[in-house]
Amino acid sequence: MDPEKLYILLAEDDQDDRRFFKKVFDSLKINHSLSMCEDGPELMAYLDDSHILPHIIFLDINMPGKSGMECLREIRSDSRLRDTTVAMYSSLSSPAAVEEAFIAGANIFIRKPNDFDDLKKILCDVMYMNWQYVTDGLNRENYMINYYTS
Repeated sequence: MDPEKLYILLAEDDQDDRRFFKKVFDSLKINHSLSMCEDGPELMAYLDDSHILPHIIFLDINMPGKSGMECLREIRSDSRLRDTTVAMYSSLSSPAAVEEAFIAGANIFIRKPNDFDDLKKILCDVMYMNWQYVTDGLNRENYMINYYTS
C-alpha cells in the first residue's frame, strides 16, 4: 500500500456513470487508485477479499443484487470497515433516501450531477475534505447541503 496514494472504490451498476466518474476523477490529478464494482454483491466480495481497504467508497443506492443501503449497513456493522468513509452517490435524492442513508451511517450524500465541471468540483471538495473533522461533527447540515447539486 502506497501511503501517498488515495484508494477509491466506486460501486455503480451503470457503465456510463462509471466511465464518467473515472474520466472526471482522472482529471483531478490526484495520486489515486480507483477500483470499481458493478453491484452490491461484487462490492461486498471485493471488501471481504481486499487486503487494501479504500479510503473512501462512493456507493450508488440503486444496484442489482444488493442495494447500496444494504451494503452501507453491512459496512457499518463490520469492525474492519466501520470507519471507512462512505459517500452515497446517487441520482435518487428524495428526503426519505437522504435521511435513511444518514441514519445508516453514510458520511455524505451526493446527488449525481450530469455536468463534468459540477462532478469535478464535488469530487475535488470531497477528496480534500478533512474527514476526521467531518466524522466527529457529523450532522445534517454538513452531511448533504454543501455537496448537493441542483
